[in-house]
Amino acid sequence: MWKCPQCGREFKRQNQSHYCGKAPENIDGYIAAQPSEQRRYLQLVREAVHEAIPEAEERISWSMPTFWKKHNIIQFAGFKNHIGLYPGPEAVEAFSQRLQGYKTSKGTIQIPYGEEIPLELIGDIARWCYETGNHP
Repeated sequence: MWKCPQCGREFKRQNQSHYCGKAPENIDGYIAAQPSEQRRYLQLVREAVHEAIPEAEERISWSMPTFWKKHNIIQFAGFKNHIGLYPGPEAVEAFSQRLQGYKTSKGTIQIPYGEEIPLELIGDIARWCYETGNHP
């Protein structure tokens, strides 16, 4: 077990990425708290989702940026080497052909930093989650 020297929380992995202290109150705060080299990517994902589903409310849920309308529609989060996109397992299956080349698992898509962010695909996934009611 690894114990964070700042907040004292314990994790299975050494140097586990996490929030120390109070979680951000909004998506602006979440993005501002991330390392500077990741902020631009996170903002692009946010904008792609917002453009696809402008009627959704932005909020923080499970310490992650979330787009919500009566339920969580889609979430994303920044990690050391990638952005995690959380549209749910049905979306990952529905978009499996277009997601080739990305690491996926049940309900999760990993988008590496340093590559072009598939903004159109992210928008399409967000819109699909909203329109079908399939969500995380």
